[in-house]
Amino acid sequence: MARLLLAVWAFALAALPASAQPFPSRPITLVVSFAPGGSTSIVARIVADKMGEALGQSIVVDNRAGGGGTVGTRAVAKSPPDGYTLLLGYTGTLAIAPTLYPNPGYDPRKDFAPIGMIGHAPNSLVVHPSFPAKSVQELIAYAKANPGKVSYGSAGVGTMSHVAGEYFATSAGIKLIHVPYRGTGPALADLIGGHIPMALAPIPAAHGPVSQGQLRGLAVTSAKRSSLVPELPTVAESGIPDFEASLYYGIVAPAGTPRPIVERLNQALRDALATDEVKRRLATDGAEPTPGSPEDYAAHIDRDEKRWSVVVKASGAKAE
Repeated sequence: MARLLLAVWAFALAALPASAQPFPSRPITLVVSFAPGGSTSIVARIVADKMGEALGQSIVVDNRAGGGGTVGTRAVAKSPPDGYTLLLGYTGTLAIAPTLYPNPGYDPRKDFAPIGMIGHAPNSLVVHPSFPAKSVQELIAYAKANPGKVSYGSAGVGTMSHVAGEYFATSAGIKLIHVPYRGTGPALADLIGGHIPMALAPIPAAHGPVSQGQLRGLAVTSAKRSSLVPELPTVAESGIPDFEASLYYGIVAPAGTPRPIVERLNQALRDALATDEVKRRLATDGAEPTPGSPEDYAAHIDRDEKRWSVVVKASGAKAE
């Protein structure tokens, strides 16, 4: 009889609608809209495990590359607003793509429920060791002496590394040839292999190859030097005043996700960011934790999109 009652109870629980069951009752998917190996994948995996521990459910990182990050981002925007499909939000997809693409298929303000910010990190300007330039000024001089012959790799059209490259070229008065890839990982692989001479890559992805001597770092794109690579000057220090192009990461859910679920996920993210392990791993990859409320992240998305809209238009970057 006890077994029969247990079976009936289990059947009745399974028959309940998802909204009636405690959240989360099954694994959560965290979509990264780029190929593995880039900064978005690195940051996602750093926080996913600890958030999963706080929630009592695993968080599976799912890489869905394509369209400069718009394919995976659009897919999450159209997913059920139940908290089980989340997006690793990123400057390229939430702040740059809406201006760069005529119709990216989503609105960063209307189609998502911000969960919270993870942190921020600068890009780094890196070159292959065989490239003759050993400083930003030498790079600019070389590009001016060889117009249209210097190419740079990016994580794809519309990504921060693409637009930052165009922003850098416009600010320096040089012409660079853009070579888009399906993520930072593939771009850095080709750079390390000597197939392209330079890239503007997020510090979390570029730091390893630079420290191992596979690449040479010339500068960082943040307003201040990075504590991870303090020996590298900023682009602004290197002769391009006011140049600043930092990456911001966060987590968003589809619009309409119930507030209790948003708050539960936000608390799990805050708990993860408060752990020494996550702080250490983010710092090791050059990212600084930036915990906050869903409202804080919503306000940041609004400011960031407005800022990059101006930069995209001024740089002349186009969706290729």
